Amino acid sequence: MTSQPELGATAPGFELADQNGDLVTLDSFRGHQVFVYFYPRADTPGCTTQACSLRDAKASIGSASVIGISPDKAASLLRFDSKYSLGFTLLSDPNHTIAQAYGAWGEKKMYGKVTQGVIRSAVLLDPAGIVIARWPKLSPKDTVASLLAALELES
Repeated sequence: MTSQPELGATAPGFELADQNGDLVTLDSFRGHQVFVYFYPRADTPGCTTQACSLRDAKASIGSASVIGISPDKAASLLRFDSKYSLGFTLLSDPNHTIAQAYGAWGEKKMYGKVTQGVIRSAVLLDPAGIVIARWPKLSPKDTVASLLAALELES
């Protein structure tokens, strides 16, 4: 597993399909703060809690963009977005290339079994794509509070 990009570093770029099958690049978000978070699988309890809390906090998040990245296919992401009216960008990283670049892919232990998978984590980028906050491990329930605290520090 690689580690997350360092604070002050330029975030790794990407080009991935969104929930509509359109290619999205990180560069297309230049000029806005961006919260990029990695989650294991759409429409599972923890991932739903996390996504819905971000949806519900949109007014508090302000102009910052939210991008969720998982190994799910675009069709699964579209169902997830539609079912919960998430309203933010969900990206498909089926080969976990971007998750690896962000240190969000690696060894996990569940019920004593060791597997490889997405490590729930996130970064906050400034309008130039520089990492200004990072969370190498992030609880679904703490996601919004962590993001809002970081946004408060930046304003």
